[in-house]
Amino acid sequence: MSALKRLQVLSIMMLLFTLLIPPALGQAATLNWSGLDARFYDGPIPPPGTTIESVPLDPALSLTGAGPAYRVLYSTVDQHDQPAVSTGAVFLPPGPAPEGGFPVIAWAHGTVGLGDDCTPSALPRSPRDDEYLSHWLNQGYAVVASDYAGLGTPGLMSYLNSVTTAHGVVDSVIAAHDMGLPLSPEWAIVGQSQGGGAAVASARWATEFSAGTGLDYRGVVATGTPANIDNFVRQAGPALQLPELGPVANAYTAYILAAFREARPDLDINSVLTPEGLAAAERAETVCVRPLTDELADLNPAAFFSAPLSSIPGMADALYEYMGTPSTGFDRPLFLGVGLLDRDVPPASTLAFYDQLVANNQNVTLRIYPEEDHSGTVLASMADSTPFLRSVFAG
Repeated sequence: MSALKRLQVLSIMMLLFTLLIPPALGQAATLNWSGLDARFYDGPIPPPGTTIESVPLDPALSLTGAGPAYRVLYSTVDQHDQPAVSTGAVFLPPGPAPEGGFPVIAWAHGTVGLGDDCTPSALPRSPRDDEYLSHWLNQGYAVVASDYAGLGTPGLMSYLNSVTTAHGVVDSVIAAHDMGLPLSPEWAIVGQSQGGGAAVASARWATEFSAGTGLDYRGVVATGTPANIDNFVRQAGPALQLPELGPVANAYTAYILAAFREARPDLDINSVLTPEGLAAAERAETVCVRPLTDELADLNPAAFFSAPLSSIPGMADALYEYMGTPSTGFDRPLFLGVGLLDRDVPPASTLAFYDQLVANNQNVTLRIYPEEDHSGTVLASMADSTPFLRSVFAG
């Protein structure tokens, strides 16, 4: 492998395997379901975007800038295009709503794991996310934060699945409007890191998936955004030689394998996995990211494979369908924030995605932060993303 090729592959590996890990997940935390435990829900599932149940969110799990807050169980669609349920949290600003209601921001969270013990709405938010989401509340927006189907609800969360995530995010906003809260029909999407990718995917289908609901989608803000991950995953196999990336790479490999094989059992992903790969994928279905990283620390991604993933017929198309990044069809403006010191999602990845969007005549705004890293870009970007959102809501 040439030096240039190794650099390109390494960049994609960094993008894939060092997506944001919220700081709170590195610590022991007690799950708090706020009186709404939906892990074993087996009741009827109404049409997507319907609130099934809502309760006040335990104050210990709320945001510093929030007024009333709720934990909600709502209906959506899963990776098998079947009715499913998801939980999430809804945060309102303190004080009375303006005429017409609070405009809404849908928050797309970063990587936490696939197991119910990783459910964001049952755990404290990280200090950075608390500050960031409180900022939007202070600006007068309500925040709707989906957990995504399978986290704290039956089934497996479909990790990095573009269309399924979009359904979950859009349906969370529809469901919030089903709660009788003072919400405006106007809404936008905000996401960071893996959630930045989820936000972009949700933006692509926001208008289509909310058609007929009366909602008015306005735009998206995405920072630390991974793109085109499927191009790397299809290279996975026992012969892939990469510089040492650290044990987190093993956890992300396991999450992708666990979720992708569940979504596409017809491809028989297990047939190209070693015993170590099979065991890792099995553990990935329940163990959160920090503990799983520790468990798999002695492995490397190549050790998971007994044959190239690409040896399975139809793999490239299947991966694109599952996790491909859309670069056309956006009907509202996009904002991309990039920190040049980002070593988690390489800046070149987001910049290349920006170039794709421009080439496809999409309405995209790029802001570059030369002195910021992956996490620092989130808060630094507020100076630009705040007027951006204000303008798209006013437009």
